[in-house]
Amino acid sequence: MATRMAPQRDSGRRRGRWTWPAVTAAGCLLVLLAAGRAWVTNARDPGGLAEMASPTGGDLSPVLTPLALAGLAGVVAVLAAKGLGRRLIGALLALCGLAAGLGTWTATDDAGVRTWLREHHVLAGTASATWDTVALWPVLAGLGAALMLAGGVAAVAWGGRWAGMSDRYERTPAPAAPRPADDRALWDALDRGDDPTASR
Repeated sequence: MATRMAPQRDSGRRRGRWTWPAVTAAGCLLVLLAAGRAWVTNARDPGGLAEMASPTGGDLSPVLTPLALAGLAGVVAVLAAKGLGRRLIGALLALCGLAAGLGTWTATDDAGVRTWLREHHVLAGTASATWDTVALWPVLAGLGAALMLAGGVAAVAWGGRWAGMSDRYERTPAPAAPRPADDRALWDALDRGDDPTASR
């Protein structure tokens, strides 16, 4: 029974080890994807005669793309680090997720959209401009930010228990064979394949 449970426990640990980076990296990629898409469409001047350029999430909140890239780097750094260093990187990753969430929130504000349109269409009357909001991309960016935040908190809370990337290459040295005390023990050691001249 114990021999059956041990492989199941090991496979569960392996799945858990790769679940965290997969979910956290997916959150970063969602923010990165959403930041490159247009969050506003069909923006027009008050007369409705001229259609204006559509700002992306990154245009409305320039912090989104850098935070997503920093989050991806943080995922790799958490896997490579150990102990306190892993927890500190996890805290920074959580801060990136929180900042990405705040950036997503501010990007959906009408005043921010109007400011961007005014800066990029100086000659158009943007005070009464109209536009359509694409809800999909802010929602995905908010979801990605939440996954980044949760991943950072998880790294702080449980990162100390996770195996590092280099753990599989670290081996415990084999104990030295006891030195034979007499001639008979010397021959027995040679029969076993041990080196009786090796020092302790």
